[in-house]
Amino acid sequence: MKYIVAVSGGVDSVALLDMLTRENKHELIIAHFDHGIRKESDADARFAWELAKKYGLKFEVRREELGENTSEALARTRRYAFLRDIAKKYEATIVTAHHQDDLIETIAINLTRGTGWRGLAVFANSDIERPLLDKTKTQLYGYALHHNLEWIEDETNNSDTYLRNRLRRRIQKELQDETRNKVLRLWEQQCHLRMAIKRELDSLPSAIYNSRYFFTMVPEDTAMELLEHMTHGVLTRPQITRLLLAIKMAKPHTRYEPGGGLYVEFGMKDFSVISTMKPLSELI
Repeated sequence: MKYIVAVSGGVDSVALLDMLTRENKHELIIAHFDHGIRKESDADARFAWELAKKYGLKFEVRREELGENTSEALARTRRYAFLRDIAKKYEATIVTAHHQDDLIETIAINLTRGTGWRGLAVFANSDIERPLLDKTKTQLYGYALHHNLEWIEDETNNSDTYLRNRLRRRIQKELQDETRNKVLRLWEQQCHLRMAIKRELDSLPSAIYNSRYFFTMVPEDTAMELLEHMTHGVLTRPQITRLLLAIKMAKPHTRYEPGGGLYVEFGMKDFSVISTMKPLSELI
């Protein structure tokens, strides 16, 4: 198997890379995305390059000047766009170091932002493998220390600017093991449900996806699910609600921006959803 290993330089991705090299089963290519958000981010890229030399692996890097005020959503979108470009280049599968704590934090963020039940079915991309979801952050630190690995600590992880950091500290302090296990079981159930719904949605005729009349006539819950599906989960629940209202009420030949780097163009009977960054099929 050929893997594109997303390596930031943090303990999670360093541990993942070491585990995969010890398995010696796969052809590995290290991929590092430099957001250009932090002044010292070029040092992270050099560190990832040194790791590639240490393990004798191919190395791919891309730097973009996203700036200090870049949102987590945009940074994530650009990072995955890069990883998918590299995966296409090598005809390989993306592997990331997301672990159990990342999973729970992402669910907490989604519920806080009002993403609905789909906010529980995270990390379900079919083109990305996440082999560390059964590991906690503490276990990864333990692995790295046991094998004398070196990594970079991202100082932004200590900043209260990001919602994820604020939730992380609260989860670490308050979440009991019993509750953690309940969340993980619920996540598994919702992922199965998400896949079942996706199969049903994929079987529907493509013509309904741009019909304003269709979205006006079907029950609201059904319309919301269809819009969630066709926008690939980049919109929050409130944004989808406003988009549905625009589909019903907007004047022909107008344009609406629901968020998530998308805009919608309305005709008399139909509408089109367009991404300003990547084709919708490539969004997360």
